[in-house]
Amino acid sequence: MIRHLLVASVAVVAALAAPTPDPVSPDPNGKNPIAAADEVFIADMTWMEVRDAMRSGTDTVIISTGGIEQNGPYLVANKHGVVLQAMTESIARELGNALVAPIVDFVPEGDIKPPTVHMKYPSTVSVREETYRALLTDIVASYKTHGFRHIVLIGDSGGNQDGLKAVAAAQDESAKNGPRVSFIPEYYNYGEVGEFLKANGVNQVPEGLHDDFGITAIMSTVDPDSIRAKQRRKAGNFTINGIDLSPLKTTQKWGRAIIKFRTDVTVAAIRKARK
Repeated sequence: MIRHLLVASVAVVAALAAPTPDPVSPDPNGKNPIAAADEVFIADMTWMEVRDAMRSGTDTVIISTGGIEQNGPYLVANKHGVVLQAMTESIARELGNALVAPIVDFVPEGDIKPPTVHMKYPSTVSVREETYRALLTDIVASYKTHGFRHIVLIGDSGGNQDGLKAVAAAQDESAKNGPRVSFIPEYYNYGEVGEFLKANGVNQVPEGLHDDFGITAIMSTVDPDSIRAKQRRKAGNFTINGIDLSPLKTTQKWGRAIIKFRTDVTVAAIRKARK
């Protein structure tokens, strides 16, 4: 009996120590059995859809960074992520040969302990600068491995820019005929958005909130709940920086105009970086 138990124990230990095989090993050249979806967000695509898009000439991937932070009493903590949902899809579709990587939501937002900047407020998640850069480096490396020839880095928040620039400079291999990694600072153009709005008759009076009409308008095109439209109307607070957000359709129209403005600027910069 003891001998049998010892043999069984050895067999269990050997099984646990053995390398675990991949559960599934599909044929990398297998044919997609269904029609591809009209999609640019990689996370919402199947691996076959991504593969076939690349085979058809899609050689660019957009890596964007947002942030989870306090944004005043009206906007959700994922403000930048909501904006990037609209912006990255618009940019990718305008380029015509680009896909969008999952948005990087965890970025430096201040010291964790003791808390500084946005970390003073609940909802915020911060990471160290070195963590942020290491994460970006691994994401870039993943898309290099998959064969993308142009990897574009953009950030929707000011604190994200230095890390994006540093990672792009370190990872770019275009001088050696390898993948090009480009940081596109032109995307982060909220100052220009303010001038665009002012030139079109939208004059804001800042309220001191981490919020403004341009960002609110973009977010409204994605999800009105992200700007708490119903609750603000009920409370009589459906304004920002002195601008009435009613009717919502008008604010959404402004949002689409801003998306187009920012898309044009960003696409021009990306095409320039490709040369």
